[in-house]
Amino acid sequence: MLYVLMGIAAAFCAFIQWGDEVPLPNFSDLNKQEAEYVHNVNKKEVKDKYERIKFDRKPTGYMTVEEYEILSAPKDRMTVEIEVPKQPTPADMVYVPQPAYKIVKYNNPPGGTEISLNKSFYIRRQQNAQGIVSPDFSKLIYPTVYYYPDSASTACDLFVINLEDAQSNMHKILTANIIHRLSDPILSTDKNIDNYFTFRTLTPVDFSVDGTKLLVKEKIGNTKDGIWRTTPVVYDFNTGVSYNIVEIRDAISYYWEENRGINLDEKRWDIYPLGFDANNPEWIIVNAYAYTGAKPINLGIWTVHFTGEQSRLVSFEPDLIDISMNGYKLVKSGIVSPSVTEIEQKQLERIEKENAKLKKKQEKDELKALDASYKAKIKEMDAEFKEAQKDYALRQKIQGSTSGNEIMIKYNEIKAKNDAKEQKRLQKLKEKELKRLQKEQNKQKSDSN
Repeated sequence: MLYVLMGIAAAFCAFIQWGDEVPLPNFSDLNKQEAEYVHNVNKKEVKDKYERIKFDRKPTGYMTVEEYEILSAPKDRMTVEIEVPKQPTPADMVYVPQPAYKIVKYNNPPGGTEISLNKSFYIRRQQNAQGIVSPDFSKLIYPTVYYYPDSASTACDLFVINLEDAQSNMHKILTANIIHRLSDPILSTDKNIDNYFTFRTLTPVDFSVDGTKLLVKEKIGNTKDGIWRTTPVVYDFNTGVSYNIVEIRDAISYYWEENRGINLDEKRWDIYPLGFDANNPEWIIVNAYAYTGAKPINLGIWTVHFTGEQSRLVSFEPDLIDISMNGYKLVKSGIVSPSVTEIEQKQLERIEKENAKLKKKQEKDELKALDASYKAKIKEMDAEFKEAQKDYALRQKIQGSTSGNEIMIKYNEIKAKNDAKEQKRLQKLKEKELKRLQKEQNKQKSDSN
């Protein structure tokens, strides 16, 4: 029993002795380790950002959610800049015909412009037709035609694009883009699709001489039956009001029934808006005609005020009527001469070669500057971390030898001495560098002499 008690006491003493030898944690080292860990994390973030910038120099489509949200944020479409459309031509292409353009009068011959629908219209179900530019080149008006396959019918809107200030009138028209059009159309047809094969279109005829009014012809008909009715419409830009001049049809019907005994309601007839009267700018001129199956019969040249008032018969001779031509349009005038294209090809080869060299140099300089910026940032972070660690070590050293307010007093004294030493060291380096530069300048002067 005695030996058992002695064994337990010996084991207890050994346990106490072993426990005294267990090392306690050094909290000073833990703080340093934490600071070093944070420093490495910050360096890793800087490195990741640097590598991401290098990666994004050649776009791949990969992006963060934040970058996607920035790029997909809504933009004001009216402020988007449009460049003149140009077909890209490779330098090794021997000859590519380049179209040449010119500005001509839109309403020439009078009333001759019609909407032409191409084959793709019935596939895309929408088409922007020929536009007309105002006399002062401040706006462009164009019709948009819609196709409804359920009823094989069409409808139309008339939109306005305000032309921006540009280098020339040609440049204004070439840079006109539907992205800059006003949201609401100035004129619209009925969009009811109950009647099968019905078409409704709005075709600009011409501007008035001052550009404040636009004459449009609205055509309604059926693709199986032909045109039913054409109605002149005048839109006043000053008031924003449109006038459907249906009164002119009533006046023509009344004249032929009263003077010739012909009831036009029993005939197939229509009108043909020609434009604004050159002598009376607020009056429009239309030509009425009747279908006969062979040659149309002329029902007279008529004039009417743009509000629909005071319709009058002018003449039965179209050649005697003076009609103004005020709006403009852009047409292809031919192709650029092959000799000019060959000269441009040689110039393009030189430009592409110089641009390739310049681009390569720019990429090299950008990469070099990016590397230098990254290295400088890491160097700065390391210097700040080293200084912070030295400062922490100094505080720990002072805290172990002093207490109370003496800690801060002694710390400030030592800190001031260290800062003074660092300033002297930097001043010596600066003086040394100035001497070196001065020596180089003196040497260059002596060599030049």
